[in-house]
Amino acid sequence: MASELAHPFHAPRTHGFVRTAAATPVVHVADPAANGDEHERLIRQAAEAEVDLLVFPELSLSAYAIDDLLMQAALLDEVERQIGRLALVADEAGLVAIVGAPVRHGDALFNCGVVLGPGGVLGVVPKTYLPNYREYYEKRWFAPAEARTEDVVRLNGEAVDFAPGLVFEAVNRPGFTFAVEICEDFWAPQPPSTRAALAGARILCNLSASNIVIGKADERALLCASQSTRTLSAYVFAASGWGESTTDLAWDGQATIHELGQKLAEGERFALESQLTVADVDVDRIGLDRLRNGTFAECVRAEGEAATVVPFEAGEGPTGPLIRPLDRFPFVPDDAARLDQDCFEAFNIQVQGLMRRMTATGSKALVIGVSGGLDSTQALLVACRAFDRLDLPRTGILAYTMPGFATSEGTRSNAWALMKALGVSGHEIDIRPAASAMLEGIGHPYAKGQPVYDVTFENVQAGLRTDYLFRLANQNRGFVLGTGDLSELALGWATYGVGDHMSHYNVNGGVAKTLIRHLIRWVADKAVVGEAASPTLYSILATEISPELVPAGEDGALQSTEGTVGPYALNDFFLYHFSRFGMKPSKVAYLAHQAWSDPARGLWPVGTPEDEKIAFDLETIRFWLRKFLVRFFQTSQFKRSAVPNGPKVVTGGSLSPRGDWRAPSDALAQVWLDELDAGVPETGEPDR
Repeated sequence: MASELAHPFHAPRTHGFVRTAAATPVVHVADPAANGDEHERLIRQAAEAEVDLLVFPELSLSAYAIDDLLMQAALLDEVERQIGRLALVADEAGLVAIVGAPVRHGDALFNCGVVLGPGGVLGVVPKTYLPNYREYYEKRWFAPAEARTEDVVRLNGEAVDFAPGLVFEAVNRPGFTFAVEICEDFWAPQPPSTRAALAGARILCNLSASNIVIGKADERALLCASQSTRTLSAYVFAASGWGESTTDLAWDGQATIHELGQKLAEGERFALESQLTVADVDVDRIGLDRLRNGTFAECVRAEGEAATVVPFEAGEGPTGPLIRPLDRFPFVPDDAARLDQDCFEAFNIQVQGLMRRMTATGSKALVIGVSGGLDSTQALLVACRAFDRLDLPRTGILAYTMPGFATSEGTRSNAWALMKALGVSGHEIDIRPAASAMLEGIGHPYAKGQPVYDVTFENVQAGLRTDYLFRLANQNRGFVLGTGDLSELALGWATYGVGDHMSHYNVNGGVAKTLIRHLIRWVADKAVVGEAASPTLYSILATEISPELVPAGEDGALQSTEGTVGPYALNDFFLYHFSRFGMKPSKVAYLAHQAWSDPARGLWPVGTPEDEKIAFDLETIRFWLRKFLVRFFQTSQFKRSAVPNGPKVVTGGSLSPRGDWRAPSDALAQVWLDELDAGVPETGEPDR
């Protein structure tokens, strides 16, 4: 096992992760030596945790709230000595540490972030915007960055870069680029970090001594999240905490790490001991997002300015388990409140899309096939809510269950129970006679009594069902409501043309299978379309996913969709990371393994049944990922190139050629398969 984990695949650094930490040291007022001791302890602790980049608070070596003591030569001399000492410590530890310090330059004093790393002091970044309102009087002691007379400063006899907006770039770790700003800087309408991000910095670091008052922590978190969203970056924020002078102010030691708007880590506020808040930042993901975001690139061209790049050689990076929240279900949040909000929005996006199509066509009727499975159930629920909001009777929903050669009594009875509970016009058409006639007409072996259940046998049934629906729509002056979902589009799991691939409008085409399960549960729990349907909805949720096109085997086992195309939990995971970010297969496999290898690790969405809280080993992930790559990149695009209209619902989740995803129908999957084989170790037979 140890030798397997030694493979580069298992190291976060292999996949573009940089381990960052926000340090919250206990503050010793106007005592740089004692503060230096706290810094050294935290630097060594960070090194043990394999941290690459460590951010301390503003003026962390002197303390912030010491007023005119900042002008004392003895204190400033000691600060400079501690900078020299900690530079050696950071170098030995093999990480980059950014400490806060008052730094003299000429006849002026600057509030600075001092970047320490391999080889000593890498650079010094002065604060750009000095607050001089309410409780802050920094202009009494400090000069703003623009007051410097040259772009170098001497510390302990060494000349180093000295300017706002410096971009520090690791020459041996692609994407490990960062910049520094200080407290008030990110309250400015144009923060220095914005320019640094446009110049290439992917991690933005804020050394802060922002005091705490009621509500301010939320404001700071909002600024961090919004800045990381707007600049497509990670944002590391470290504020002063316990020990800082409370003559007139108080401090909470807020520490957060955000990436592309998502909070990765948050430290304990009002802690009485020094602490580190650690998270792995995905600089590769940030780069991919910037690559795909044309607005960011245009802004670089229009607003970007040349920046001084400070090269350095970073440490090897983390090798242990990934330290960051990672969703097993990228389309389904594990936070209960957010899941409720997402279900509300997703359902109403579907409903409003259908309402608009009905008003645009003047339709008072629609036709839908109801199988008793997840997708048709969700589409029917959407239709009912749309009819309610349009003040149309639900009897205008013409619902048909169409049993075939393998339809089970369980799904058939669920279909009828649902149609009756919802008050729609329920009907049944047995497709077996027509299917038998077609099979006989084309000379299929099944018509001669042979148990041949091939693709033709399956698609005759799927095609007939859709054919009936279209003709019924003609007859009733309505349109066919599609039921196929986003996950099926990704896998090509649909009968092309006059099959479940086609409809007049498809409300599920932008909704992943894993989200549909929670949407149905949400509708049932909240009785969105009435309480009468809820028991049947729970029964449908408990039914195995099956197309029910092939008769059960001798052991009575039903045809299993997931046994053929793989678990939808994994397929949706793969889909999100390929379609949203364009990640390499080896990285997607790594993330899937981190998310799914241990059921006890991380959170599960509320409502997930205990028997669904399972694990997937690496070989299983590799096995199904390989099949996904062939289906997604090679064999199924021609189906996605001809999909009906339907609303986009989730971020990065439209496979319509008119939306997020455009691809040739004649591509090969070889480049992705080769990368998978080269980057992911084989560990044996998959546990399927």
